[in-house]
Amino acid sequence: MSTPEPGDESPRDPRAAFAELSKFMLGAQQLSETLARVAELAKQTTPGAAEVSVTLLHDTEVASVAFTESLAAQLDERQYEAGFGPCVDAASSDTTISIENTDDSPTYPDFARIARRHGITHTMSTGLPVQRRTIGALNVYSTAGGAFDDTTKELATAFATYAAVAVANADLYASTASLAANLQRALESRAVIDQAKGILMRDHRSSANGAFDLLIQLSSTSNRKLREIAQDIVDEAQRDPLQ
Repeated sequence: MSTPEPGDESPRDPRAAFAELSKFMLGAQQLSETLARVAELAKQTTPGAAEVSVTLLHDTEVASVAFTESLAAQLDERQYEAGFGPCVDAASSDTTISIENTDDSPTYPDFARIARRHGITHTMSTGLPVQRRTIGALNVYSTAGGAFDDTTKELATAFATYAAVAVANADLYASTASLAANLQRALESRAVIDQAKGILMRDHRSSANGAFDLLIQLSSTSNRKLREIAQDIVDEAQRDPLQ
């Protein structure tokens, strides 16, 4: 009895995968967890998939943000270093780009040779489309015999449509949460600096501008952040309120 090759397992019913993708809740899990689940669902759903990665496109920068095994990430990175390849081109064009046989790929010969050396026989990268733009690509690597057929490519396109919405929403939520956290930290820093300015104005009988200049001078001479200097001044005043 022969040992099954990776990707030979019976694929998961795509309808169940689509249903799970459509139910991803914003904030229910970290962005990395959402992306990892998308990659795993794609591997389970796509016949012949051995490894899967998710590429995100921000402005003109591409990066692998999730992968089922490290080889997928390594192969993606090879393409990023070269500046082109199936996953890069799919991420920027909202198309499905396949290498039917890594033994003979006139479009991507160098990448195909590298993939073949790692046991990859054929690949498929599908753009992740959201509202007339593409946010990345879903990349499927196979070690099985024969290229992906038209039915599998149609399935990958459908999966990418569902996955794109889940990924875009998760990415937007993470970006918004990060922006809110940064704003909160900025407001807290401003409050501490204002408190320190008030203390310096009282102690040195200086103007607001003069107190701020003194903060900057203290920060520069001590090679420490302005907020840290301000926090020290506030903490010292709280320890000795009668000073």
